[in-house]
Amino acid sequence: MMRNPRWARYWPTHVVLRVATLGSLGDFKAPGTWGSAAGVLLYLVVFYPTNHFVGALLMLASCYFAVGICGEAEKRLKKVDPGEVIIDEVVAMPICFIGLKPFIAEGHGAVVLLGTFLVFRLFDILKPLGIKKLQRYYGGFGVVIDDVVASLATCVVMNLGLRLWLGF
Repeated sequence: MMRNPRWARYWPTHVVLRVATLGSLGDFKAPGTWGSAAGVLLYLVVFYPTNHFVGALLMLASCYFAVGICGEAEKRLKKVDPGEVIIDEVVAMPICFIGLKPFIAEGHGAVVLLGTFLVFRLFDILKPLGIKKLQRYYGGFGVVIDDVVASLATCVVMNLGLRLWLGF
């Protein structure tokens, strides 16, 4: 059994819940969609301008951060993988774009951003390929890992699809 990182337990409840739900964005209808949209924005503002090494470090750090926050939010809300907790979608979304920067730079940004968003939402909602089974893991890891694997699957689909379609 994996344990949640300890640092988040010292944060005040209102801070944990505000971060986990991205303010009140997690209270909107279709919270996972809003979290994914926020993740696209995070990618554009933070990850797109960085080099691969810094981007990879930021992705790992953000996933670790999300595991701590999501695990603590679960405890405080007394729910397993609460729908209003969307920080997991936010940090998973930039992973979808690994290898796609050249397509965006070549002028296919709208297709790449929208297509990646839609494919991720499909994987996140349907949870195929054993992704659903990953939710059974304990705490924040269980909340985050299914989104990370959905984002990796999205990354593979988008890289293959765009390379076949655009001939890169």
